[in-house]
Amino acid sequence: MSISNPTLQHYPFLAEMARDSYYPPHLVAKGQQLLTALCASIEAQAPQDLDALYALTHATTEQFNSLAEAFDEQGSEIETVARECIGADVAAIATAYGFDADIEELISPRDW
Repeated sequence: MSISNPTLQHYPFLAEMARDSYYPPHLVAKGQQLLTALCASIEAQAPQDLDALYALTHATTEQFNSLAEAFDEQGSEIETVARECIGADVAAIATAYGFDADIEELISPRDW
């Protein structure tokens, strides 16, 4: 899955989590795949307003909710550092696609 947005083509998704041994690398990679898939969805669906964008980011957030269980099972968790990292990356994605979105609304269905 490739990203055509030049700002995001080489963006280091979840970089802070990837550098921290507290987070299992294979789960960080799954999170990175979720963010890449979000970019692909935005490019494919071309949301025309914030409500359409939020529908896509909320779906990704729900996937992170499921992934949080896997982190727990590995003795890790999506806690403050991870939460801020994920939120910042989702906000960076929104900005790169031209949206001025509220970061809390982007990830509002989170349970982490």
